[in-house]
Amino acid sequence: MSESEIRKLLNKLTHTNTETIFRQFYYLCYDRFFRIAYYYTHNEVWSQEIVLDAFMKLWEKRDALSLISGIEDYCFILVKNTALNYLDKEERRGAHFSRNEAEPSERDNSPEEVLLSEELFAVYVKALDTLPERCREVFISVKEEKKSYAQVAEEMGISVKTVDAQLQKAIGKLKEAIRGYL
Repeated sequence: MSESEIRKLLNKLTHTNTETIFRQFYYLCYDRFFRIAYYYTHNEVWSQEIVLDAFMKLWEKRDALSLISGIEDYCFILVKNTALNYLDKEERRGAHFSRNEAEPSERDNSPEEVLLSEELFAVYVKALDTLPERCREVFISVKEEKKSYAQVAEEMGISVKTVDAQLQKAIGKLKEAIRGYL
């Protein structure tokens, strides 16, 4: 997903059947929004609800979306804030959510470290979206879903060597994209 693709869809929102265009926007952005929400919650069900909440907010503001200059950043911040608000609400309700124990809490980090971490994550999400579809699917399956090469090869109907090649390609492109942050 690129800024220009999003911009084209949002400009169409004001001139055509908004439901159809917004549905295209939804399908274009859902995966990215889900990954952002999951980064904060580490809970699939909550992440799905957060994404739906974010899309509802976007739907309510659909007439003004084409006027927003940095729409990708706006959407990232919207999903992030929706996720953080959701976590606060769940915490107040007494819901238990667990973050990886080895991962330092954001409360332990300085604001600068938190900001850099979030900025790096935003760059990662954008870079992931620029990968070719198969390459991205392999990377997500192996690195985020923790599936074995054999599982991914079987699910996608490709060889294990192809999985490895696609994964190496993805890692190379992602390293290039985040090189300035390392």
